[in-house]
Amino acid sequence: MARSKGDINNPQQDRHLKISYSYPAIFEYDEDGISISFPDLPGALTCGNDEDEAFRNAKEALGLHLFGMEQDNETIPVPTKLIQVSLESNQAVAIVNVFMPLIRDRVKRATVKKTLTIPKWLNEIADEHNINFSHVLQEALKEKLGIKEGQQDHHLY
Repeated sequence: MARSKGDINNPQQDRHLKISYSYPAIFEYDEDGISISFPDLPGALTCGNDEDEAFRNAKEALGLHLFGMEQDNETIPVPTKLIQVSLESNQAVAIVNVFMPLIRDRVKRATVKKTLTIPKWLNEIADEHNINFSHVLQEALKEKLGIKEGQQDHHLY
């Protein structure tokens, strides 16, 4: 089933997506830290100061890169076998696994900062009443768009 770019909120289509992916990552050790690349995914790059940070960042980079590929309807490549990964003396290879439902959910729930303009007098009164502008705007948008509680997940991002 074809997915249009940005269509991350359709549960029917989510059923056709993989739950997890595992790819070999090359960890390159240098004096100033560890660089991580994925031989099968050009452009999926990250780094870390130590192995713990490098693994965390590798999982995030892999998940977000694959999420972007899913959104763009790109073909997800078959991972290279570990034995086929060529290494230099300062490199090591490790399998990095990502659980995609968590990645997809995190992106769906991401917030977007908006700048808006209101009259100064209205701002002063709202401040006096400790109004949370973000909350009021979200509630007004939901009302204007006819979004009821429980439907938000299908209209985010």
